[in-house]
Amino acid sequence: MTTASQASAPSDPANTTSTPTGNDAEELPTPTRGHVLHLVENCSVPHDRRVWNEARTLRRAGFRVTVISPMGDDLDTEAYEHKEGVDIYRFSMPVGGKRKTDFLFEYGWAMSASLRLALKVWRKSKFDVMHVANPPDFYFPFQWVFGRKNVRFIFDQHDLAAETYREKFEEANAGLLYKVLSFCESQSYKAADAVIATNESYRDRAITECGVPEDRVIVVRNAPDPKLHALRPPRPELKGDYDHMVMFVGVMGYQDGVHVLLDAAHHVRETLGRTDVLFAIVGTGDQYGDLLEQHERLGLGEGVRFTGFVSDEEMLDYLATADVGVAPDLDGPLNNVSTMTKTMDYMSMGMPVVSFDLKESRYTAGDSAVFVKENNGTALGDAIVELIDDPEKRKRMGEIGYERITGPLSWEQSQAALLQAYNTALR
Repeated sequence: MTTASQASAPSDPANTTSTPTGNDAEELPTPTRGHVLHLVENCSVPHDRRVWNEARTLRRAGFRVTVISPMGDDLDTEAYEHKEGVDIYRFSMPVGGKRKTDFLFEYGWAMSASLRLALKVWRKSKFDVMHVANPPDFYFPFQWVFGRKNVRFIFDQHDLAAETYREKFEEANAGLLYKVLSFCESQSYKAADAVIATNESYRDRAITECGVPEDRVIVVRNAPDPKLHALRPPRPELKGDYDHMVMFVGVMGYQDGVHVLLDAAHHVRETLGRTDVLFAIVGTGDQYGDLLEQHERLGLGEGVRFTGFVSDEEMLDYLATADVGVAPDLDGPLNNVSTMTKTMDYMSMGMPVVSFDLKESRYTAGDSAVFVKENNGTALGDAIVELIDDPEKRKRMGEIGYERITGPLSWEQSQAALLQAYNTALR
């Protein structure tokens, strides 16, 4: 297992001014409310849109904000960057693998690199809040180091790490590593001055199963950045010679169900004979190679287009052009209580959604989605075609989704909840 060479950081000032420079497009307030250190392990920043939305919200609210994240493969490759008033430090990551030991090595490497950079930041400018995003849930020992220095600890639970592990490795029983991950989750809750949950299901888990006081758990929902996800005209050339486009966007792990979407595409094209429908699959993930093999095995050809990793601009063009967005996340203990970012991305562009019938997906999408009860490609494909053939229904559902994402589920609502979490931690 090899690692990318650690790039040397350009000079990063010890005491940066509050005046935006370079690519900073708005005047920012002088940071008078304290210094926040935000740690994330499983995605680079700003590519991690949730972390980036939170960081910018806190900066605009008068905090000084520093983020530590891994480097990306195709973007976010600089070891240091100052962007929109936020200092971003990045560390190199080992080349990933699929074995359990690979993940343990990755997490150990990330913890070591994060601690090194956190100490570097501390020496330059002491921070008041350490905001940790999971997975993994291994960062609670940092509170032992910095908590004695009166640093507040916020645990931002993006995912259920133990359940993710069990589904990734298809373990029906709670093995040793599952128990270790569950222990780390409970310790993260215990260390936190405030817990941020992405939805009510996660909040209920923290309160009822882990004993966190209700007033210390605040829901900050994922929501698209309205500046990035502004409505834009479609690009018909992306459809090529096809009349309709069905889209998936996001990470491709087993639990994300893209393999079932490929089965649905095969059913649509071969069984139903609908060769007028293009399936565009945008993104990548640890199942990407397996999915390409499945695509070849099913003989899907150009009717299913894998784009791989694309820029935000290209991703938004696909969102603006597609007729139907698909969230094929499989029903299970993890997905049933998780909020799917892709669903909100579709809604932000006024696109109707086809999803398997999951509790939190129903809350998010409401009447902007068709919910499929059978977790198989045939049922999913039938629902897609039925929606493709009803343009009036698609239009109505898209409008409902857009109203939800710009209203009760908007990032403006999440901003208020985020600042409430900080008031809780700092009070």
